Amino acid sequence: MPDSQPTIVLVHGAFAESASWNGVIERLGAAYDVVAAANPLRGVAGDAAYVRDVIRGIGGPVVLVGHSYGGMVITQAAADESSVRALVYVNAFAPDTGESALSLSGKFPGSTLADTLVQYPLSSGGNEVAIGQDAYHAQFAADVSSDLTALMARTQRPITEQALSDGLSGAPAWRSLPSWFVFGDADLNIPVAAHRFMAERAEPRGQREIVGGSHAMAAAQPGEIAETIIEAVRGS
Repeated sequence: MPDSQPTIVLVHGAFAESASWNGVIERLGAAYDVVAAANPLRGVAGDAAYVRDVIRGIGGPVVLVGHSYGGMVITQAAADESSVRALVYVNAFAPDTGESALSLSGKFPGSTLADTLVQYPLSSGGNEVAIGQDAYHAQFAADVSSDLTALMARTQRPITEQALSDGLSGAPAWRSLPSWFVFGDADLNIPVAAHRFMAERAEPRGQREIVGGSHAMAAAQPGEIAETIIEAVRGS
């Protein structure tokens, strides 16, 4: 493998964890170096700073891939990072300056996430939210097997309300870096109209819309995700 080939850094979003990328990693195979980062899900600025640490630890070119809230994080983490070659948004937020996950998901009708959330207070202040286990399959991963979604529901990582409310600071990295988008038209967390809006304004190099695809695209359609990532690696 040539030294110049970028490492693929996968950044999960809320209500998932780094193993949610396992199917994608399997399909990428041994030809690619891949790191699935553990996104803290505490706040956009801090989470982006952590992903930057991961990037700098790799010490070479990277392609950043974000799912859901992970799109918020990679958009901020890539700013002024010369080693980032491209961005891939997987059912992900691609915010402009000041936009938050909450504002983008509510920009168009269709999200049913709020009614499925459970919350509890944190000793550090504020609240943390997760998807109720009984609602997880239908809300998050309707096109994934019930056995797998039962595991995903139990291993999901909650997110702070603060992180969902944090707006992007500074210019969005997709304005200066090539981007690729892949999303499902049956996403119940982020309405497909929002995905189309974000993709259109980013003017991506590539865009895939998966008919019937749920929010959990990495689990439901890992082959489609891997193909999009490979396009980004080759195109960067």
